[in-house]
Amino acid sequence: MSEPAYEAARAELRDIVAKLEAGGQSLEESLALWERGEHLADVCRKWLDGASARLDEAIAAHDADGDGRSIS
Repeated sequence: MSEPAYEAARAELRDIVAKLEAGGQSLEESLALWERGEHLADVCRKWLDGASARLDEAIAAHDADGDGRSIS
């Protein structure tokens, strides 16, 4: 199974949090939701770490370019 896109993982995680906060699940259902939420949080973290690394690389490449142009 492939990992969901960041937006899909975040949306599902938000839904899981809402379900857990609302309550009403059995202990087993709550644990399954919690485990899925932990997985989705890891997926989101990986996406964000990857995006941060790409930005760092782009900034470093721009700084190394030394052309004196400003981004803004």
